[in-house]
Amino acid sequence: MRLEIEKQETATIEGGDTRCPPPVRQRRMRKLLPWWPTFLLPISALIVIIARNYPWGVERFYSEGLYPVLAGSIGRVTSLAPFSVWEIFLLLLVAGGLSLLIGFLVPPWRKKLFSLPFFQVDFWHWIRRGCNLAGIIVGLFVFLCGLNYYRPEFASFSDLTVRDSSLQELASLYVELAERANQLRLQVSEDEQGVMQLDGSFSQVAKEAREAFSLLSEQYPVLPDLPLTPKPVLNSWWMSRAQITGQFTFTYEANINVLAPDYTIPATMCHELAHTRGFMREDEANFIAYLACLESAIPQVQYSGVMLALVHTDNRLYAADPQLFYQLSQILSPGVRRDFSYNNSYWAQFEDQVIAQVSEVVNDTYLKVNSQTDGTQSYGRMVDLLLADFRQRHGLESH
Repeated sequence: MRLEIEKQETATIEGGDTRCPPPVRQRRMRKLLPWWPTFLLPISALIVIIARNYPWGVERFYSEGLYPVLAGSIGRVTSLAPFSVWEIFLLLLVAGGLSLLIGFLVPPWRKKLFSLPFFQVDFWHWIRRGCNLAGIIVGLFVFLCGLNYYRPEFASFSDLTVRDSSLQELASLYVELAERANQLRLQVSEDEQGVMQLDGSFSQVAKEAREAFSLLSEQYPVLPDLPLTPKPVLNSWWMSRAQITGQFTFTYEANINVLAPDYTIPATMCHELAHTRGFMREDEANFIAYLACLESAIPQVQYSGVMLALVHTDNRLYAADPQLFYQLSQILSPGVRRDFSYNNSYWAQFEDQVIAQVSEVVNDTYLKVNSQTDGTQSYGRMVDLLLADFRQRHGLESH
């Protein structure tokens, strides 16, 4: 019995001695593993740096390679829902945030909340969670759509020459757009106040915009004809207060503010559809929207596109020569003037609100981070493309 005990004790000791600690490299890997989403931050930054220096590489492997597959597959799934999937996600996120806030404020609920395993962690665990969340968000953005900011400019695919333009060219473009807007204004409906009013439901107008974009895709293969249709935002009231007319998101949806002035809605639809096709720069999305609207056989869609071009040309001409602007603006018809006046008054009511001011700062910062150095002013650079198109159509490039 004693021998057996001694053998058993010896075996136990020897068995314990044979267990070696994990190698140093393995222990380090175990410590770093929970932080892996955080590493998406430097990886994403490296990818963006490479993309900035190789735009045609981005075009070949991402914009015309991976991106259409992502947009076509994910967008096809989200398109099955008649509502905005992104909006529902945001509502759930807000509801969850409010629930947590209430839980923190009510003592009995706070005690139960902090007793949950999720909250039973130290300060560094919260730091890690925050860093991991940031890594996931940035990584998803770059992977799902952000790289499109670094593809070649749309002018590269349209044989347009963007250069400095003369005041005479700008004035001629303004007159052409104004006369076209006057003609189309006679073919659209208006409400009892004499302001342009869309014919048909939102779904009908969205179908018209998608069909117009499909026609444009036939001319520009770089704009894939994806099965994506603009969607109405139920809480457009909040979008108006943030002065947002449309939004493109990770879900590959073209979300539209249905409370915006009617004449702007078809062009906004086409603008967001341009984003879904991989053109993220705001000036290019505006110009593509203008081209798409002109492809439509529906006067109200054409009018929306021409008015989008006219308002930006209007602002550029005023900045260049106020006196010439006031002189030329006299050719605008009363209907066009009423539409512009209503649009200005609609958005003016939100300008001084905190939501609008915060939204402006966020949008401006977002655009600058994504290589649009002039921020929200980049929308106005659509005029450079309009002028290039104007010169090409009128054979003025040699001048």
